[in-house]
Amino acid sequence: MNLFIQEIPASDLSPKTIQESPLPDKDPLIARGLQKEQYIGIVGLAIIVVAAVGFFSRRVENAIIFAFILSAVFIALFLLL
Repeated sequence: MNLFIQEIPASDLSPKTIQESPLPDKDPLIARGLQKEQYIGIVGLAIIVVAAVGFFSRRVENAIIFAFILSAVFIALFLLL
């Protein structure tokens, strides 16, 4: 069978036709409405990590808390500028 002789079926659409992409609101891969739960989970995990580290070393716990506060200040500063 010679593939070069076979005809390729023409497309239903002309080459100049533009198709629209689906609306972004209907994207099934984007989880909508879960941001609040994610933030609560992240804050809870951070508290658990600080408490676990503080159980072993008070100095390291204070350093982690200081780093969190300093990071929050820098993030707020850069977002407002």
